[in-house]
Amino acid sequence: MPLTKEALLNMYRRMLTIRHFEEGITEFAKQGLVPGTGHVSIGEEAVAVGACSALADGDYIISTHRAHGHLLARGADIKVILAEVLGKATGCTGGKGGSMHLSDFSRQILGTNGIVGAGINIAGGVGLAIKMRQTGQICLGFFGDGAANRGTFHEGLNLAAVWKVPTVFVCTNNQYGLSMPQCKACGNIDISARASAYDMPGYRVDGTDVIAVYEAVKSAADRARKGDGPSLIEAISFRLRGHSMRMDQMPGGNVYRPEGEIDDWAANKDPVKIFRAKLKELGYLDDKKAGQIDAECQKLFDDAADFARNSPEPAPETAFTWIYAKEGVK
Repeated sequence: MPLTKEALLNMYRRMLTIRHFEEGITEFAKQGLVPGTGHVSIGEEAVAVGACSALADGDYIISTHRAHGHLLARGADIKVILAEVLGKATGCTGGKGGSMHLSDFSRQILGTNGIVGAGINIAGGVGLAIKMRQTGQICLGFFGDGAANRGTFHEGLNLAAVWKVPTVFVCTNNQYGLSMPQCKACGNIDISARASAYDMPGYRVDGTDVIAVYEAVKSAADRARKGDGPSLIEAISFRLRGHSMRMDQMPGGNVYRPEGEIDDWAANKDPVKIFRAKLKELGYLDDKKAGQIDAECQKLFDDAADFARNSPEPAPETAFTWIYAKEGVK
């Protein structure tokens, strides 16, 4: 899509919606309303929105355990997603998947994955299916810097390159694999440089700049759609919360990060603040309009929260649905 004034303001709304959603579920987790745990992407909104805004309606995405932002950026129903995070029957998988197993097939979101790096090969496989069907779509596969050090990264990108599939691999590099700093896990911290090993383009972009992410993904998507094969994009970002909501609630859950690092990113590299300032500079936004959009996004979450909290728990008799195939059905 062209980056018109309305398109840019819509991207800002999506980023704010993600921020309100994840701040909200963080509070719900503290109240014991989120079964198990979940992983928020506060501070990474520009990657989700920039990447998904570069896609066509029929394109696919494969996501990770840190996926709320990807689904909301793609236009998934916030009420249904929140209901799933809270384990309710009205969720996208009837409350069975929770935060780490979300999907919306109506928007070509084929699912998220609780296994680090597992989605890389799935994204390549979707790209192969697209190529065989000759539908002109692409698949966007998200993963993190920790996943880039698993064997699936090499296997998935190598085969995608060999077969020239229309898959765009997007690494959201938030610089920590759980509590392991990337600098202690990689001999070369430039993950995009690995693209040369597979003879595909590699781009390293500022993951706090939603327009930079959009332009990189749009370029890679256009290339893939022409039949020129996959690309690797590394978006440098930072999570302003701990690895998981559970870790955030633990005493010392973030002690692995240097003192002042989170505060510095929050003050100077928050993608929502950066984009708001950019829109004001362009004359597309002022304080009054910004306040209106913020209130609209907050209400969107509040309405979703009312829906999800008042939704029924999954009925016990549904426990085994979607587990076993029906006898005689092939």
